[in-house]
Amino acid sequence: MKLFLDTANVKQVAEVAAWGVLDGVTTNPSLVMKEGKDFKETVLEMCKHVPSVSAQVTATDFEGMRKQGEEYASWNKNVVVKVPMTTEGLKTLKHFKSKGIRTNTTLVFSPAQAILAAKAGATIISPFIGRLDDIGEDGMNLIAEIMEIWRNYNFETEVLVASTRHPRHIVDAARLGAHICTVPYDVFAKLPKHSLTDIGLKKFMDDWAKVQGK
Repeated sequence: MKLFLDTANVKQVAEVAAWGVLDGVTTNPSLVMKEGKDFKETVLEMCKHVPSVSAQVTATDFEGMRKQGEEYASWNKNVVVKVPMTTEGLKTLKHFKSKGIRTNTTLVFSPAQAILAAKAGATIISPFIGRLDDIGEDGMNLIAEIMEIWRNYNFETEVLVASTRHPRHIVDAARLGAHICTVPYDVFAKLPKHSLTDIGLKKFMDDWAKVQGK
Protein backbone atom coordinates (compact mmCIF):
# COMPACT_ATOMS: atom_id res chain seq x y z
CA MET A 1 0.00 0.00 0.00
CA LYS A 2 1.20 3.48 -0.86
CA LEU A 3 1.38 6.09 1.89
CA PHE A 4 0.64 9.74 1.15
CA LEU A 5 0.98 12.70 3.51
CA ASP A 6 -2.05 15.00 3.75
CA THR A 7 -0.48 18.42 4.16
CA ALA A 8 0.59 21.69 2.58
CA ASN A 9 3.66 21.94 4.81
CA VAL A 10 6.84 21.39 2.79
CA LYS A 11 8.98 20.75 5.89
CA GLN A 12 6.69 17.90 6.92
CA VAL A 13 6.94 16.41 3.44
CA ALA A 14 10.74 16.59 3.49
CA GLU A 15 10.89 14.99 6.94
CA VAL A 16 8.66 12.00 6.16
CA ALA A 17 10.20 11.54 2.70
CA ALA A 18 13.56 11.14 4.45
CA TRP A 19 12.18 8.06 6.23
CA GLY A 20 11.99 6.27 2.88
CA VAL A 21 8.28 5.46 3.17
CA LEU A 22 6.49 8.37 1.48
CA ASP A 23 4.87 7.84 -1.94
CA GLY A 24 2.96 11.08 -2.42
CA VAL A 25 1.18 14.11 -1.00
CA THR A 26 -2.41 15.31 -1.02
CA THR A 27 -3.37 18.95 -0.50
CA ASN A 28 -6.59 20.91 -0.43
CA PRO A 29 -7.55 24.60 -0.20
CA SER A 30 -8.02 24.38 3.58
CA LEU A 31 -4.51 23.01 4.11
CA VAL A 32 -2.97 25.62 1.82
CA MET A 33 -4.83 28.41 3.63
CA LYS A 34 -3.57 27.09 6.98
CA GLU A 35 0.05 27.37 5.84
CA GLY A 36 -0.41 30.81 4.28
CA LYS A 37 2.13 30.15 1.52
CA ASP A 38 2.00 30.58 -2.25
CA PHE A 39 0.11 27.64 -3.74
CA LYS A 40 2.21 27.06 -6.86
CA GLU A 41 5.48 27.45 -4.99
CA THR A 42 4.30 24.98 -2.33
CA VAL A 43 3.25 22.38 -4.89
CA LEU A 44 6.52 22.64 -6.80
CA GLU A 45 8.58 22.30 -3.62
CA MET A 46 6.68 19.15 -2.66
CA CYS A 47 7.17 17.73 -6.16
CA LYS A 48 10.91 17.64 -5.41
CA HIS A 49 10.30 15.02 -2.70
CA VAL A 50 7.57 12.72 -4.07
CA PRO A 51 6.30 11.53 -7.48
CA SER A 52 2.65 12.37 -6.82
CA VAL A 53 1.26 15.66 -5.47
CA SER A 54 -2.51 16.12 -5.63
CA ALA A 55 -3.36 19.79 -6.20
CA GLN A 56 -7.04 20.64 -5.90
CA VAL A 57 -8.91 22.90 -8.30
CA THR A 58 -11.10 25.60 -6.76
CA ALA A 59 -13.47 26.15 -9.69
CA THR A 60 -16.75 24.19 -9.68
CA ASP A 61 -17.73 24.34 -13.36
CA PHE A 62 -16.21 22.23 -16.12
CA GLU A 63 -14.54 25.09 -17.98
CA GLY A 64 -13.04 26.53 -14.83
CA MET A 65 -11.75 23.14 -13.64
CA ARG A 66 -10.38 22.36 -17.09
CA LYS A 67 -8.46 25.63 -17.20
CA GLN A 68 -7.09 25.32 -13.67
CA GLY A 69 -6.23 21.65 -14.01
CA GLU A 70 -4.35 22.07 -17.27
CA GLU A 71 -2.36 24.89 -15.70
CA TYR A 72 -1.51 22.76 -12.64
CA ALA A 73 -0.47 19.81 -14.81
CA SER A 74 1.87 22.08 -16.78
CA TRP A 75 3.84 22.96 -13.63
CA ASN A 76 5.42 19.56 -13.08
CA LYS A 77 4.95 15.96 -14.24
CA ASN A 78 4.38 14.93 -10.60
CA VAL A 79 1.22 17.02 -10.24
CA VAL A 80 -2.07 15.13 -10.01
CA VAL A 81 -5.16 17.31 -10.50
CA LYS A 82 -7.66 16.94 -7.68
CA VAL A 83 -11.28 17.24 -8.86
CA PRO A 84 -14.48 17.21 -6.74
CA MET A 85 -17.04 14.43 -7.12
CA THR A 86 -19.78 16.30 -9.00
CA THR A 87 -21.34 15.95 -12.43
CA GLU A 88 -19.13 18.83 -13.61
CA GLY A 89 -16.24 16.98 -12.03
CA LEU A 90 -17.09 13.83 -14.01
CA LYS A 91 -16.96 15.83 -17.26
CA THR A 92 -13.59 17.16 -16.16
CA LEU A 93 -12.27 13.68 -15.38
CA LYS A 94 -13.25 12.50 -18.84
CA HIS A 95 -11.49 15.48 -20.44
CA PHE A 96 -8.28 15.03 -18.42
CA LYS A 97 -8.26 11.30 -19.18
CA SER A 98 -8.25 12.12 -22.91
CA LYS A 99 -5.34 14.51 -22.35
CA GLY A 100 -3.28 12.06 -20.31
CA ILE A 101 -3.54 14.21 -17.17
CA ARG A 102 -3.62 12.27 -13.89
CA THR A 103 -6.54 13.00 -11.57
CA ASN A 104 -7.67 12.42 -8.00
CA THR A 105 -11.43 12.56 -7.36
CA THR A 106 -12.05 14.03 -3.93
CA LEU A 107 -15.05 14.05 -1.56
CA VAL A 108 -16.25 10.54 -2.42
CA PHE A 109 -18.76 9.26 0.17
CA SER A 110 -20.58 6.39 -1.55
CA PRO A 111 -19.87 3.32 -3.71
CA ALA A 112 -22.03 4.80 -6.46
CA GLN A 113 -19.83 7.91 -6.60
CA ALA A 114 -16.73 5.70 -6.66
CA ILE A 115 -18.06 3.73 -9.64
CA LEU A 116 -18.91 6.85 -11.63
CA ALA A 117 -15.52 8.44 -11.01
CA ALA A 118 -13.72 5.27 -12.08
CA LYS A 119 -15.80 4.98 -15.26
CA ALA A 120 -15.17 8.66 -16.06
CA GLY A 121 -11.43 8.00 -16.00
CA ALA A 122 -10.16 9.02 -12.57
CA THR A 123 -6.61 7.92 -11.82
CA ILE A 124 -7.37 7.93 -8.08
CA ILE A 125 -10.56 8.22 -6.02
CA SER A 126 -10.55 9.52 -2.44
CA PRO A 127 -13.30 8.16 -0.16
CA PHE A 128 -13.39 10.19 3.08
CA ILE A 129 -13.78 7.75 5.97
CA GLY A 130 -13.25 10.03 8.97
CA ARG A 131 -16.03 12.38 7.95
CA LEU A 132 -18.42 9.42 7.68
CA ASP A 133 -17.37 8.28 11.16
CA ASP A 134 -18.12 11.81 12.39
CA ILE A 135 -21.79 11.49 11.41
CA GLY A 136 -22.22 8.03 12.92
CA GLU A 137 -21.56 5.92 9.83
CA ASP A 138 -18.81 3.30 9.43
CA GLY A 139 -16.29 4.89 7.10
CA MET A 140 -14.23 1.75 6.75
CA ASN A 141 -17.30 -0.14 5.58
CA LEU A 142 -17.33 2.16 2.55
CA ILE A 143 -13.78 1.05 1.74
CA ALA A 144 -14.81 -2.60 2.10
CA GLU A 145 -17.69 -2.11 -0.33
CA ILE A 146 -15.56 -0.24 -2.86
CA MET A 147 -12.78 -2.86 -2.77
CA GLU A 148 -15.33 -5.65 -3.29
CA ILE A 149 -16.65 -3.82 -6.36
CA TRP A 150 -13.10 -3.24 -7.63
CA ARG A 151 -12.35 -6.97 -7.41
CA ASN A 152 -15.47 -7.71 -9.45
CA TYR A 153 -14.61 -5.35 -12.28
CA ASN A 154 -10.84 -4.80 -12.10
CA PHE A 155 -11.06 -1.01 -12.30
CA GLU A 156 -7.66 0.55 -12.94
CA THR A 157 -8.50 3.51 -10.69
CA GLU A 158 -6.60 3.44 -7.40
CA VAL A 159 -8.57 3.72 -4.15
CA LEU A 160 -7.09 6.27 -1.74
CA VAL A 161 -8.39 6.17 1.83
CA ALA A 162 -8.72 9.80 2.94
CA SER A 163 -9.69 11.59 6.15
CA THR A 164 -7.81 9.06 8.27
CA ARG A 165 -7.83 9.90 11.98
CA HIS A 166 -5.65 7.30 13.71
CA PRO A 167 -3.14 4.50 12.94
CA ARG A 168 -5.82 1.79 13.01
CA HIS A 169 -7.43 3.37 9.97
CA ILE A 170 -4.23 2.75 8.01
CA VAL A 171 -3.97 -0.87 9.16
CA ASP A 172 -7.62 -1.60 8.38
CA ALA A 173 -7.29 0.00 4.94
CA ALA A 174 -4.28 -2.21 4.20
CA ARG A 175 -6.17 -5.34 5.30
CA LEU A 176 -8.99 -4.45 2.90
CA GLY A 177 -6.55 -4.02 0.02
CA ALA A 178 -6.83 -0.25 -0.49
CA HIS A 179 -4.13 1.03 -2.80
CA ILE A 180 -3.26 4.24 -0.93
CA CYS A 181 -3.79 5.92 2.44
CA THR A 182 -3.32 9.63 2.88
CA VAL A 183 -2.38 10.49 6.44
CA PRO A 184 -2.18 13.76 8.42
CA TYR A 185 1.27 14.52 9.81
CA ASP A 186 0.30 13.95 13.46
CA VAL A 187 -1.04 10.50 12.63
CA PHE A 188 1.96 9.70 10.42
CA ALA A 189 4.24 10.52 13.37
CA LYS A 190 2.47 7.86 15.44
CA LEU A 191 2.98 5.04 12.93
CA PRO A 192 6.65 4.22 13.79
CA LYS A 193 6.00 4.30 17.53
CA HIS A 194 5.08 1.64 20.10
CA SER A 195 5.48 1.84 23.88
CA LEU A 196 7.18 -1.58 24.01
CA THR A 197 9.74 -0.41 21.45
CA ASP A 198 10.57 2.56 23.70
CA ILE A 199 10.80 0.35 26.79
CA GLY A 200 12.97 -2.22 25.00
CA LEU A 201 15.32 0.41 23.59
CA LYS A 202 15.72 2.05 26.99
CA LYS A 203 16.61 -1.29 28.56
CA PHE A 204 19.20 -2.01 25.85
CA MET A 205 20.77 1.42 26.32
CA ASP A 206 20.76 1.15 30.13
CA ASP A 207 22.41 -2.27 29.96
CA TRP A 208 24.98 -0.99 27.48
CA ALA A 209 25.77 1.94 29.77
CA LYS A 210 26.46 -0.55 32.58
CA VAL A 211 28.78 -2.54 30.31
CA GLN A 212 30.64 0.63 29.32
CA GLY A 213 30.87 1.60 33.01
CA LYS A 214 32.80 -1.56 33.75
